[in-house]
Amino acid sequence: MAYKPGDFRKGLKVSIDGEPYIMTHFEFKKPGKGSALYICKLKNLLRQTTLDRTYKQNDTLDEADIMETNMQYLYRQGDKFVFMNSENYEQYEMTAEQIGDDWKYLKDNSDCQITFFNGNPILMTPPNHVDLVVEYCEPAAKGDTATNVKKPVKVETGGEFFTPIFVNIGDVIRVDTRTGEYSERVKS
Repeated sequence: MAYKPGDFRKGLKVSIDGEPYIMTHFEFKKPGKGSALYICKLKNLLRQTTLDRTYKQNDTLDEADIMETNMQYLYRQGDKFVFMNSENYEQYEMTAEQIGDDWKYLKDNSDCQITFFNGNPILMTPPNHVDLVVEYCEPAAKGDTATNVKKPVKVETGGEFFTPIFVNIGDVIRVDTRTGEYSERVKS
């Protein structure tokens, strides 16, 4: 299947020169004269490099020959992350480089989506929101009631996030994995 510029959007997975790319940025521009331009940033899913490309109305991009599967995160062993397909119990390893900063959202036995290219896992996508237990944070200073004051907290996965000052150790917070930001405190 070929995508026309009208189909372009952030997160679209396409093939360029036989390699899979994901569209990380998309912008439509209509200059005063001439045809519309589609300005895209594309990230190579194998090499983690980025391309800046501009397309015109009649250009097309091929669909990437990839497969996405829901899997379960099992555990981390050194700089390898182990995932399991819940249907056939096959296990796959991904490197810390492939996971990137998304390790902060991985709790044991949590669900995520793994993207395969030629039978090999190349990309892990966590769920849009994860609930994490706060393991360490500084107590709020008494009388510090200014609005939008944030403090760093360390969660059960080892990741750090900025939260409002009322968050305490033992609280469960919801984090938006698309932005890496605190969403809300979850009632236990």
